Amino acid sequence: MSSSAVPAVRIDAGTGHKVFNTRAAKASARIVGKGYDVLDDPDLVSMPEAKRDVRFDDEAQAHQRSFIEARRGTDDYMPMEGKFDHYLEDHYSAEPIEREALTDECEVVVVGAGFSGLLLWYKLSKAGFTDIRFCERGGDVGGTWYWNRYPGVACDVESYAYMPLLDETGYFPNQKYASGFEIFEYCQLIAERFGFYDHCLFHTEVTGVNWDDATQRWTVSTARGDAMRARFVMLANGILTTPRLARIEGMETFAGQSFHTSRWDYNVDLAGKRIGIIGTGATAVQAIPELAKEAGHLHVFQRTPSTIEVRDQRSTTPEQIERWSQQPGWALARRARVAEILDGRGRQPTAGNAAEGAAPSDRPRLSREERTKRQLDKGYRIMQQIRDRIDAIVEDPKTAAALKPYYAYACKRPTFHDEYLPTFNRPNVTLVDVAPIGVQAINERGVVHDGVQYDLDVLIYATGFDFMSRENMARVTDGDGRTIADKWSEQGTRTFLGLHTAGFPNLFILVGPQASGGKFNFTETIEEQTDYVVWLLSTMRENGHHAVDVRDQDEADWAQHCADADRATEPLRDCLGNFNGYGRTEPGSLVYYGGRESERRQAWAQETLQPYVFTTAP
Repeated sequence: MSSSAVPAVRIDAGTGHKVFNTRAAKASARIVGKGYDVLDDPDLVSMPEAKRDVRFDDEAQAHQRSFIEARRGTDDYMPMEGKFDHYLEDHYSAEPIEREALTDECEVVVVGAGFSGLLLWYKLSKAGFTDIRFCERGGDVGGTWYWNRYPGVACDVESYAYMPLLDETGYFPNQKYASGFEIFEYCQLIAERFGFYDHCLFHTEVTGVNWDDATQRWTVSTARGDAMRARFVMLANGILTTPRLARIEGMETFAGQSFHTSRWDYNVDLAGKRIGIIGTGATAVQAIPELAKEAGHLHVFQRTPSTIEVRDQRSTTPEQIERWSQQPGWALARRARVAEILDGRGRQPTAGNAAEGAAPSDRPRLSREERTKRQLDKGYRIMQQIRDRIDAIVEDPKTAAALKPYYAYACKRPTFHDEYLPTFNRPNVTLVDVAPIGVQAINERGVVHDGVQYDLDVLIYATGFDFMSRENMARVTDGDGRTIADKWSEQGTRTFLGLHTAGFPNLFILVGPQASGGKFNFTETIEEQTDYVVWLLSTMRENGHHAVDVRDQDEADWAQHCADADRATEPLRDCLGNFNGYGRTEPGSLVYYGGRESERRQAWAQETLQPYVFTTAP
């Protein structure tokens, strides 16, 4: 963290570039936590046997359709603005480090200091690009792992495949599914090891990114008064960065304490309190078991249940560490195997160390219709296993029935936990089924539903994030003052490979629409995209190019491909959720579902350079 003896902004004698000392101190020693526990109970760490005779027949389809349609149009979320902007307060860091406003020039400005930012710095600096600045809204690195520090937070992809640069750092995660607190500390380790902190402006929110045709430079404005000029800008602030609230009548009148899970307030004492949590998505599934251990009574308000699969947490053994230590490249190799083992629908293997062996091969070739039918039947069998697991664990039949999901497997992000379902057997936990319309009223005492008053001391909003938020797109303008949001509103979402959007030269969008989301392990996408950025900047340097844009037709072709792929696979995502904008977004405007076609098109672009429009310095 920042040392008061070192100025916030100084000149590096070796490079002549400005370097920074703006990392904020930790706000409180109370901010500590853990992730998944290792459990020994075989009944909790195994799935019921699959029923091979289960089919997604007409009756099953009708039941699923009824479940989904009852919830259509009931999602009503709002941004944390006006009288609700206090929910955005950063409880994790001390006050921002005072510094001067920057109005000079650098080569690259990156928005975000999560995995994408850290990997960009590591790879670009190794390629000789070092005049880089990072603007980060938070007080430290980590991105999602900085903001999400609720009790129980953990990675849902095995950490050996998820955490980047393990080979390069020599680090071995403590558990198969690392705690979010460990991942955050690992991000700090990467930043310290590779000199990232010298290049990052923390507590610096970007408010505008404006292109100047005459100078072929971007001007990056921030809430700290900066107006930095840069040749390249990279938007690397992730897909789940804008928290949201459910719009509920009277929520501002609640007299107790309340906060959003992405701004967990460790100054609030939860011991023995009457706690309510609204939401049962991926965050809530991890937080609820830990809340139940502290609460006097916990009320869980659920509109739509999540799928709860087996976690089967394991500690990393000395034998594993010894073996991997002798295998250069072990982490990347494991990530590739895990990607193959995942069945393409997001499900983790539960059979111990399947990733230790070879990936499956020699799969039969089927028509698209045959693949869809097979995947629907397979997904329905998995969903039935999930429902059978609920019956096997949850003691109260009414509660068990309310916890059962009925929608296409993996159309909502699957969750994995071995303590979540048993939590509803605790005498101090009540599931309040608010299906299908959700919580409708809050008053000064707590939540009111179906005429019942639920008195609360603390109310926690686990209401998620604006998925692939367009917040940044409304802040980026071309030479004519048109924003990306304006362009996409007029033409529909249009990118090339999800990384470029025509008319906005030298701008890269990482982990954005039409490029990511179809992979369960987002680190795969980040690795591929950061490699691409390094390739393109190196190509431009070698050939004397100053700026790069993409051709309109190649962008239009890519957008059409994304829409076609979305429509072709739509039956596999029959639900209402983030991945399809709750049924409202146009096909192809969010997650990419085109499989390996993206790899083929990117390889063609890199080999021929045909989609790119290069220009020389003005």
